[in-house]
Amino acid sequence: MKQLATQIMNHNILIVVAHRDDEVLGCGATIAKYIQAGSKVRCLFMGRGKASRYSGGNNKKIKKEQGMLDQEAKKAAKILGISEIIFEDFPDQQYDTVPFLKMVKVIEGVKNKFKPDIIFTHHQGDLNLDHRTVFRAVMTACRPLKNETVRKIYSCEVPSSTEWSTAMPFVPNVFVDVKDFFNKKIEALKAYQSEIRDYPHPRSVRAVEIIARRWGLVVGKELVEAFELIREITT
Repeated sequence: MKQLATQIMNHNILIVVAHRDDEVLGCGATIAKYIQAGSKVRCLFMGRGKASRYSGGNNKKIKKEQGMLDQEAKKAAKILGISEIIFEDFPDQQYDTVPFLKMVKVIEGVKNKFKPDIIFTHHQGDLNLDHRTVFRAVMTACRPLKNETVRKIYSCEVPSSTEWSTAMPFVPNVFVDVKDFFNKKIEALKAYQSEIRDYPHPRSVRAVEIIARRWGLVVGKELVEAFELIREITT
């Protein structure tokens, strides 16, 4: 088991996720911890979500709900202290219909602009197609070439997606004590009123706390967010 480095100050961090609320579910408390220590965090949302839930193609209703979700994302970002959010518009649950290079180029553009040294993104074995595609695009955009700024890439779990996959289980090797920041995660989660669910759904407030306590038991802490370190480049 690998502990997150105690030095968390002055990092430039980019979160790359498929949908609004993935950032809070996956790494909300850890991000709040980094930000309080002086790091700067930005979040790239690759798609708007919602559309796949409406089989009738009610565009007016979809756009209304997407607008509400955008506002919820902005509210959550303010709670956590995220300095900037970038909205892309790739089609919900149809990332496999988009030229892969187009997604890679979007991530490369944001990465080259902000030059992060740490990236948080999805787990490569998620049940959710969009999540898996984003992971692949991040890894392609962050090829470890000579002038690459990204030194660490972490995968996070997203409840109601990561744990439902049987192909490639989430096996974390980094555990972050977030006891003092977990209230921020819950406050940001509650900002997503359109996405939160009732217990025992994995995206309920109670379930998210249970998950944090479960990972805490693994490393002798009370509340923990768990990650898989995908790549670390040290000098």
